[in-house]
Amino acid sequence: MKLTLRVWRQKNADADGAMSTYEVDDVSPDMSFLEMLDTLNEELILKGEDPVAFDHDCREGICGACSLVINGDAHGPERTTTCQLHMRSFKDGDTIDIEPWRAAAFPVIKDLVVDRSAFDRIIQAGGYITAPTGSAPEAHATPVPKPDADLAFEHAECIGCGACVAACPNGAAMLFTSAKINHLNVLPQGAPERETRVLDMVAQMDEEGFGGCTLAGECATACPKGIPLTSITGMNKEWLRATRKAGKR
Repeated sequence: MKLTLRVWRQKNADADGAMSTYEVDDVSPDMSFLEMLDTLNEELILKGEDPVAFDHDCREGICGACSLVINGDAHGPERTTTCQLHMRSFKDGDTIDIEPWRAAAFPVIKDLVVDRSAFDRIIQAGGYITAPTGSAPEAHATPVPKPDADLAFEHAECIGCGACVAACPNGAAMLFTSAKINHLNVLPQGAPERETRVLDMVAQMDEEGFGGCTLAGECATACPKGIPLTSITGMNKEWLRATRKAGKR
């Protein structure tokens, strides 16, 4: 395939960015999207030009580092991570726009790489459980009802890629934050910090500058792991519960 790529180029966080156009030939439909970008970068290096900076790590759909907006869609036209998107999803002669995540809380570092450390700070605010010292408890010592276990596992699938933020018209991080809160709050191991977790993590999310949620639903549509929109309503219930409880103290 022959493709025209319009790629966002930005030298650093303080520089102005713009779209640059490149032509790539002999693209195999079996290439992953990142392999196609590798091919582009090899050509740029041979020409003595600066290669396109983009983020990636495992390339197996596990880590979520491969954060790109492709033709206006977070991770591209398929419901998967960018690294698992293959060029068979495009046609010969296509023009493909490639941009970084667009959110005030995700500042661009260079080209297609953004700083997602805001997510780390949300986790640090309460995305953990109390870990008592001593030997590990027996695996079956704390019974967990299957519906609760299933719900916890469903939310634990969130890989923190940020597609929900990139897809949201408001740049909200509610789906990510709710997934991290709910997968701990439904388990007995997460009970000691249940109230402080939701209050602290939501407060940190707001402090990071993410937008407000209006339940547009684009976040759940873009999520490569299928975190449901009901996760947000679950977090809202937890927040109201914690707020009321804190007000009675």
